[in-house]
Amino acid sequence: MNGIVNQFSKFGAARLAAMLGVTLALVGFFAFVMIKMSQPAMGVLFSDLSSSDVSTILKDLDTRGVKYELRGDGQTILVDKTAVPRLRLDLASKGIPAGGGVGYEIFDKGDAFSSTSFVQNINHLRALEGELSRTIRSIGRVQAARVHLVIPEKRLFERDREPPRASIVLKLAGELDAAQVRAVRHLVASAVDGLKPDRVSIVDERGRLLADGAQGEQGLAGLGIEERQTAVEKRTKLQIEDIVASIVGHGRARVQVSALIDANRVESRSETFDPESRVVRSSQNRTENATTSEGGGAVTVGNELPGAQQNQGGQASPKDASSKNEEVVNYEISRTTRTEVLEGGRVKKLSVAVLVDGSYSRNGNDIVYQPRPPEELERIAQLVRTAIGFDEARGDKVEVVNLRFAEAPPAITELPEQSLMQQLMAFTKEDLLRGAELVVIALLTLMVLMVVVRPLVKQMLAPEPGALRQIPSFARNGALIVDESGAQDEPGAFGAVSGTGGPVGIPMEAPSERMLAVAQIKGQLKAQSVEKIGALVSQNPADTVAVLRGWIHEKAAA
Repeated sequence: MNGIVNQFSKFGAARLAAMLGVTLALVGFFAFVMIKMSQPAMGVLFSDLSSSDVSTILKDLDTRGVKYELRGDGQTILVDKTAVPRLRLDLASKGIPAGGGVGYEIFDKGDAFSSTSFVQNINHLRALEGELSRTIRSIGRVQAARVHLVIPEKRLFERDREPPRASIVLKLAGELDAAQVRAVRHLVASAVDGLKPDRVSIVDERGRLLADGAQGEQGLAGLGIEERQTAVEKRTKLQIEDIVASIVGHGRARVQVSALIDANRVESRSETFDPESRVVRSSQNRTENATTSEGGGAVTVGNELPGAQQNQGGQASPKDASSKNEEVVNYEISRTTRTEVLEGGRVKKLSVAVLVDGSYSRNGNDIVYQPRPPEELERIAQLVRTAIGFDEARGDKVEVVNLRFAEAPPAITELPEQSLMQQLMAFTKEDLLRGAELVVIALLTLMVLMVVVRPLVKQMLAPEPGALRQIPSFARNGALIVDESGAQDEPGAFGAVSGTGGPVGIPMEAPSERMLAVAQIKGQLKAQSVEKIGALVSQNPADTVAVLRGWIHEKAAA
């Protein structure tokens, strides 16, 4: 310990302060490097969050003790990449994030006794809008949704009541087809009492009108026809691409379909009678008999009285008798009545254009193109006609043309399969960024070691001024140079400490000469030591006598 204390006392206050400052700086730098190297990779937990969702998630993460970072104006939360799936599942079980909307849970926190009917109605409207927003966000390609409902208040003695309306704003990740837009309209209309799908307007985040809730029945009919035409063309195109791609390869065919849709609604009625098919519906028979006679008696009052005997006055003789028979038969003729209604949206005509690429082959480093033969094109056209239900009577057209595409297939232009070493060296963007960060930290560490640590250690290990140190270093011409401070001089001479403290150059050409030079140096060192001891004795005679007496007593005791 005394030696260590003496060594530090020789450095001086300024030197010790500099060493302490550099040591603290090095400790801080290496601590930063270790923390940076041990810091885990961060991954995105959630992004594009509302302020309420961010606050709720941060409270949950603080409770769990999970480290996180905020980016993108506080709307993106980053955590340890390995913990992202588990945290998402745990937060989803708690209904987090809620998406910025308030659902029916708003009634769990309110006081129903102190709330007015107006507040209850507003809360019910907010809850309904929030629940609809959550339901719409569950649809694919819908990232966020906001729903605004306009439900007129019910009043007494009101005859004409305005129907409800709805407005929806969607943030999409892609495009919604017509069927999905129609599904959203029917979903909202079914959840609100009295709301019709044609009263729902839908707008995306770019301001495009996906569904107009202010158009009339004619507009709806026209929209239905356009949707029908788009659906027919898309379905037909997919069918053709699937069957052609299996022959020429994926991405080596271009298909365009144009469908002519009949938007007219046709209603026809017809009535047909069949005279050969008769059925007796009703029959009627009528028979009449008439007789005329002459009497010889007189006409008296007695004869006309009831109960009087006829022909009392004489005998009557028949004069004339007639008979009539009438028959009426009604027949029912067979009749057929037919009513036929043809709704709009029928396909009147299909026009299909198919462009296929040729075949490619590699000849060394060159790519050779070969067109497809006409027989193959005809077979492809026949398959297309069969797939679309080709009808020549309605004027359908199918054209299959072979032309060379501007770009060759990827299988031809791509590089050969990578080896195992190439696959290992195929770094991702994150790997490159991480590697660049490690390289920068390594360079900074190396610079600190070479510029700061190495000179500091060299200075700490350097001897005091005036001390002698030999450095057995041989120059190119075989000479050794040693001065009083222990540093080397120019090559070509063997240095020894002279009486003035300067180096003494002695050429060394043989081992014997080197030994003589070393002996000479030792003699000079001993002479210097004797001179120093003599100077000390002359300066301190009393101390010198005491030291000599102590040595004599030690010898005598021994």
